[in-house]
Amino acid sequence: MAKKRGWMGRILVGLGWALGLFLALNILLVLIFRFVPVPVSGLMIQRRMEAWSEDRPYTSHHQWVPLEEISPSLGLAVIAAEDQNFADHFGFDWQAIEKAIQHNEKSRRKRGASTVSQQTAKNLFLWNSRSWVRKGFEAWFTLLMEAGWSKRRILEVYLNIVEFGDGVYGAESAARTYFGKPAKRLSAPEAALMAAVLPNPRKFKVSAPSEYIRGRQGWILNQMRQLGGEQMVKAL
Repeated sequence: MAKKRGWMGRILVGLGWALGLFLALNILLVLIFRFVPVPVSGLMIQRRMEAWSEDRPYTSHHQWVPLEEISPSLGLAVIAAEDQNFADHFGFDWQAIEKAIQHNEKSRRKRGASTVSQQTAKNLFLWNSRSWVRKGFEAWFTLLMEAGWSKRRILEVYLNIVEFGDGVYGAESAARTYFGKPAKRLSAPEAALMAAVLPNPRKFKVSAPSEYIRGRQGWILNQMRQLGGEQMVKAL
């Protein structure tokens, strides 16, 4: 009996060390990316692996630029479209979550309530899936980021890694691909159009917007005005 307890104790100690190491690596990664430009994200790796498994050609475009080199209109458009309480919550918008649950109980068309912080955590560290395991990791990384990063840094990373189309990641690459200009020179309508495709950038096209996307663009522009304009982003 004592011998069995000895083996069990060793296993538990080993699991404890493994968990501690895992958590320490998570915290280290979050601390590193608080200061270092992100060279590649989990989503970028996933997309490349998908292309490889399907034996199809794949080209990705990604260029990191500091937030100062991105038009404030794009930051405002993303907040207006995806997370209007971004500046005030600690990673999770509980009111939006409650509204999404109520909506999804009554409608076949599901609505999400992920914040910009959650989306940044998912895109940077994780993968696209609907599993509870991935959701759990997303919540963990979201809390780490909110604790260790400023809102300005979260927005900067998000705008630099978010997928704007097949193989097009980040504001700078998207602005040059779709409008032939740097992200710093994006106009408010262009920024709103880019934000309009974010629910599904592989289905909706910045380069060929549907009637639905044009309507969403107009709604985002109106929300941008109601939020107080670009000064909101500059104040982060």
